[in-house]
Amino acid sequence: MLNADTLGSHARALGFDRCGIAPATPVPELGFLREWLERGFAGEMTYLSRTAAERADVRAVLPTARSVVALATVYNVDRPYSTELRSTDVARLARYAWGDDYHDVIARRMRALLAWMQQEASEPFEACAYVDTGPVQEKVLAQQAGLGWIGKHTCLINPDLGSWLFLSVIVTSLALEPDAPALDQCGTCTLCIEACPTDAIVAPWVLDARRCLSYLTIEVRGDLPVDRLDAVGSHVFGCDVCQDVCPWNAPAARSADPAWMPRDGLDRPPLAVMWSRPDADLSALLRNSAMRRAGVRRLRRNLAVTLANDGSETSRAALDPRACERLDAPSLDDPLVARHVERARAKLTRG
Repeated sequence: MLNADTLGSHARALGFDRCGIAPATPVPELGFLREWLERGFAGEMTYLSRTAAERADVRAVLPTARSVVALATVYNVDRPYSTELRSTDVARLARYAWGDDYHDVIARRMRALLAWMQQEASEPFEACAYVDTGPVQEKVLAQQAGLGWIGKHTCLINPDLGSWLFLSVIVTSLALEPDAPALDQCGTCTLCIEACPTDAIVAPWVLDARRCLSYLTIEVRGDLPVDRLDAVGSHVFGCDVCQDVCPWNAPAARSADPAWMPRDGLDRPPLAVMWSRPDADLSALLRNSAMRRAGVRRLRRNLAVTLANDGSETSRAALDPRACERLDAPSLDDPLVARHVERARAKLTRG
């Protein structure tokens, strides 16, 4: 029999850590997206504007929608947080990207959950499932489903698990008993705002994506802003600082799921070692990883910036023209990469 209890039990059996249900009705929090977009905070992420209407009401995605099943999966594994890595010559990679691509892993689990729901339901129903790629606001829906509250760093926080959570949703025409929405528990804490390397959290719960290191190193397709290069530090892909310092992650729940464990080459790799990999090796490293979003070309761009920021003899040697000539890396001839390599060398020369 399909109900909230059996749904939650089966979701946990499939690898989800939390399951909640929200009604498929608009709430005021969903309307903030339009204001956020009008302030220009989305930067180059124009897809958010194109789908703003759907993101404001799940019934624009599925007209028959009556319920939203919200799911959370812990991806925190037993490794130091980025703020604990004092050395500037180690590549800082967003924790969610260390292992297999969560889009693929969770999508498979959601398909299995949907198949089970179809077997258990007493009536046919419509549904659509999204893992961070559909026109829905997963964090708001998860809060309405009682999975946690949206912290001042704009990530969802569960009081028992912390914020290292993959969120996914199933929008369905089934009428399921909803859970009570979660209440904010951040209180007066502002550690995430104070720790942000680029002051991207311009107010509690308001992120200017254009300043965020995750946006800069992943979403920006062209040149990184010159006035932001120093702030990139050793962040090669994404940034976790605001979650690192969150008291609700001290400690956070840990996962032993092999899918989220760092793959060889992504477990605190030295910048120079990562840079010195041939393009074919980097491409293989990114295969079936969330880091494939950046690709080899933008990864090289980011690495050049971080090597210059490190400035050690090892980093200087990695960027030496003779060393680069020996490297089997056609990406170095790409104009975007070449410009950032040139800027990196110029910075090292000045330094």
